[in-house]
Amino acid sequence: MIGRLQGVILEKQAPELLLDVNGVGYEIQAPISTFAMLGKTGTEAVLYTHLAIREDAHQLYGFSDKSQRTLFRTLIKVSGVGPKLALAILSGMDVNAFAVCVHNEDVTALTKLPGVGKKTAERLIVEMRDRLTEWQAPAPLWAAADNAEKASQDNLLREAESALVALGYKPQDAAKMLNKVSAGVDSAEEMIRLALRSTLGSK
Repeated sequence: MIGRLQGVILEKQAPELLLDVNGVGYEIQAPISTFAMLGKTGTEAVLYTHLAIREDAHQLYGFSDKSQRTLFRTLIKVSGVGPKLALAILSGMDVNAFAVCVHNEDVTALTKLPGVGKKTAERLIVEMRDRLTEWQAPAPLWAAADNAEKASQDNLLREAESALVALGYKPQDAAKMLNKVSAGVDSAEEMIRLALRSTLGSK
């Protein structure tokens, strides 16, 4: 089992990145919250990983800390929640915010996450309620992407929109979300973070 990787970031395009570890390139999928904490390409990164083995493929998932990985592993044990939906949940909420939603039985907040309908939200609350202490983090995991790569605004918007679509949003909805928050933002990760926060905070 591959539990942790340390290497140089070769490529970054949320939700996927390529990490060079001693000459071996690992393709990793990660939540947007993890991307927001990574440096630019060419810099070193440390990721806690989960290896999912299927009949047709082996897929690595990477996280900025152990609490994210633990929550991911707990989420994929819930009926109807696969790795893609678990990544979307971690992209839209930090660990503590999700814990609060479960504790408060906040179905409305959970259904604002891409791919989470009312039944799934209710199932998450029921099945995750007793596991809160296993993965609550001491502090929010969101962080500003101060070291994100500089690129043109159009390229940033395309990258951010592509990532939101990969998380389950419709292209037109992703574009509307980004139009509200993209002004003055110089990284795709930050655009995505703000778009998700704006959507979750809307009534």
